[in-house]
Amino acid sequence: MSAILSSLKFVQAKRPSQLPIAEVRRQKLNEKLKQQIAIADAQSRGENFSLKRIKKVTDRVSGQTSLMEVEKRAKTWWFTNNETKKIYVQLFYGNKVIELAKGKNAVEVSSQDELLATLIKLQQFVVDGSLDAQIEVASDLVKARFK
Repeated sequence: MSAILSSLKFVQAKRPSQLPIAEVRRQKLNEKLKQQIAIADAQSRGENFSLKRIKKVTDRVSGQTSLMEVEKRAKTWWFTNNETKKIYVQLFYGNKVIELAKGKNAVEVSSQDELLATLIKLQQFVVDGSLDAQIEVASDLVKARFK
């Protein structure tokens, strides 16, 4: 055993630092916004949109496992007010709504085309880091559930 160990070269190594947590949160929210933009785009063209994911399935008879592509439910981040016919867009981090401005948690738009443009603008704000403070607050609220 000592002959095997002596044949190896041991060194002191340090793993390179990971991305800052704010950047990780930004990327996570950006990925979700890309999904929302794809959903809004499909709706504006009159098409159905579905997310896919890979699921491991075990056959009860043979006991073999296989990978299967299944549809994943995609919740939209906007809703329409039936009285005013206005569309309201909210951003979510986890299951928490992000407060976009002091006391305001949604953006009001008047049409489906404006919805798509608004989602793209919100994505730019996220990528620029303009919403980092709000994302951090929402992240802390999500983490608080697990304590």
